[in-house]
Amino acid sequence: MTSLKQSVSWWCFDGKLSPEQLVRACADIGYAAMELVEQEYWPLVKDHGLGIVSVKGHESIIDGLNRRENHAPIEKEIKANLELAAQWGIPNLICFSGNRGGLDDASGAAITAEGLRRVAKRAEDAGVTLALELLNSKVDHPDYQCDKTAWGVKVIEMVNSPRVKLLYDIYHMQIMEGDIIATIRAHRQHFSHYHTAGVPGRHEIDETQELYYPAIVRAILATGYDGYLGQEFVPLGDPVVGLRRAFELCDVKMNTIE
Repeated sequence: MTSLKQSVSWWCFDGKLSPEQLVRACADIGYAAMELVEQEYWPLVKDHGLGIVSVKGHESIIDGLNRRENHAPIEKEIKANLELAAQWGIPNLICFSGNRGGLDDASGAAITAEGLRRVAKRAEDAGVTLALELLNSKVDHPDYQCDKTAWGVKVIEMVNSPRVKLLYDIYHMQIMEGDIIATIRAHRQHFSHYHTAGVPGRHEIDETQELYYPAIVRAILATGYDGYLGQEFVPLGDPVVGLRRAFELCDVKMNTIE
């Protein structure tokens, strides 16, 4: 029987639980790891037997890889974070295209790929994946350029590195294009990581929202994916209850992998 390893994005619960309460709850529920954790809390996470799945490769979402003037400072950030990721066993660094700012999509893709190629070999040597995140530009990140799967796939294909992939955020892509399961099946080789949240609202993945996560998890499992599914919803209710329900909903087991 196979099921996905699950992780929790730290920022969604910041201020709702103390760091100790959050980490303890995640460990007790059965989560395997945390994500996007501030470095000061990395020892706390590890002390509770949890891994760290992802941190930012570079800080800015808006001023990203689609501008050549950003390449040198971003390269410096990514190289420093690759060293930390290798030391702490963090498999993914999340990267961002940046906002369009009037830049056409073809040029933006080419420039983003150029920026990622500057650090691809270093990521390969470190054994860490650079995950370019797909985000919606309708609700949360106006003008963000990597807002469609096809655009992200084009960038990844241009880079052509086993350590440069996409972070397929199910919440964001449901808002932008839908067709979640078919997209997972069609582009599975380009996805290194997945995030969840309820649509609409980015809250609990329960019966109030339009995505049915058990079916999505089965589709991910059927691709042979062996990474993590990151819960990245902002709870409206009791955060521990929400975390437990999300874990149980996505704890789908399959007998075989296609």
